[in-house]
Amino acid sequence: GRSALPQVHRAEGGKRRGRVALLTGCAQQVLAPSINEATIRLLTRMGVEVVVTREQGCCGALDHHMGHHDPAMALARANIEAWTREMDGEDGLDAVVVNASGCGTTVKDYGHMFRNEPSPLAERAKRVASIAMDVSEVLTRFGYEPTRPAPGLTVAYQAACSLQHGQKLTGVPKALLLKAGFAVKEPREAHLCCGSAGTYNVLQPEIAGRLRERKLENIGRTGADLIASGNIGCLTQLSDDAGLPTVHSVELLDWMAGGPEPGAVAAARKRQAAALRGAA
Repeated sequence: GRSALPQVHRAEGGKRRGRVALLTGCAQQVLAPSINEATIRLLTRMGVEVVVTREQGCCGALDHHMGHHDPAMALARANIEAWTREMDGEDGLDAVVVNASGCGTTVKDYGHMFRNEPSPLAERAKRVASIAMDVSEVLTRFGYEPTRPAPGLTVAYQAACSLQHGQKLTGVPKALLLKAGFAVKEPREAHLCCGSAGTYNVLQPEIAGRLRERKLENIGRTGADLIASGNIGCLTQLSDDAGLPTVHSVELLDWMAGGPEPGAVAAARKRQAAALRGAA
């Protein structure tokens, strides 16, 4: 895959349809670099140039959750300055793409976070927030289309709280998975948290554990082959060697549009084959 090091990833096919900056995140980069790689591959294949700016870093969400105001603002400010330079540059930006919805909720809130800061910082924060988009919004905007036949897999879609409640995005990610050829099931109590919630699973492990069990039980009832979500926190919280494989929605969408098969899919296929053998 392509590493998300600071650089410009050119649109494939020579014709550029758009230009976006990608927030590479901090936890996600370490836990699942494949998510950023899938995002870059998919967008560049769709004719969208992807910029990973050198000066960007963590979005500030985790510090923000814990009430560490100054460190959160310092992290956010570095991103705002980096993306403003790109927005004001010759080629501009159509969007700041975020593929971890916990981060996306924070970046979309930069205008509010910096509302009392001096000018021009407050205006810059507002401008950045106004073009921040979840990866599912960007893929929809640029007309995602699969190129492979439907894979015959059922996906349990885990709606991250930060995506469904924070960003009010419920239909878009599911519509993309359906378009890609997956059967999509949403578990009961889809509005409930899985227990990850930024730093909550670290600070309140017992309650987070109970939420996780409840979520996994509801997902298990769907009869799905794997779990898809748009947030690294949920994927980490729900992954378990004995349970269903977890995968970021963008990796499934990339695969169905010509990218490599995600490891979680290979694991789901193995389980499917074993179940069939058992039934025979």
